[in-house]
Amino acid sequence: QVQLVESGGGLAQPGESLRLSCLASGFTFGSYSMSWARQAPGKGLEWVAGIYRDGRLEDYSDAVKGRFTISRDNAKATLYLQMDNLKPEDTALDYCVKGLEPLEWPRYEYQYDFRGQGTQVTVSS
Repeated sequence: QVQLVESGGGLAQPGESLRLSCLASGFTFGSYSMSWARQAPGKGLEWVAGIYRDGRLEDYSDAVKGRFTISRDNAKATLYLQMDNLKPEDTALDYCVKGLEPLEWPRYEYQYDFRGQGTQVTVSS
């Protein structure tokens, strides 16, 4: 069965960096475009970034553009999110998301097929 296991979250001070990882199994990882999404306390799910299945194309929400970088290693079936210049408003539970359609990164919940259990990112001084 599909499994997505996120790691790398933790406590960071404003301006610091974290790198999230998502190890995928149970499907052909390199055949699917993927996304990162997050949920801040008391708020709904927010799309953060998406990457095409071969890594050639990527996109970001306005909130993280210029600070976060999504990447993938298909040989290792792993998705990454490099988070630089973290801000307190980045505090959230971050999820790795597999979509229903291989060619389209999942941006909205109706496009989600599976997401992991999440990894907590807390940014505070």
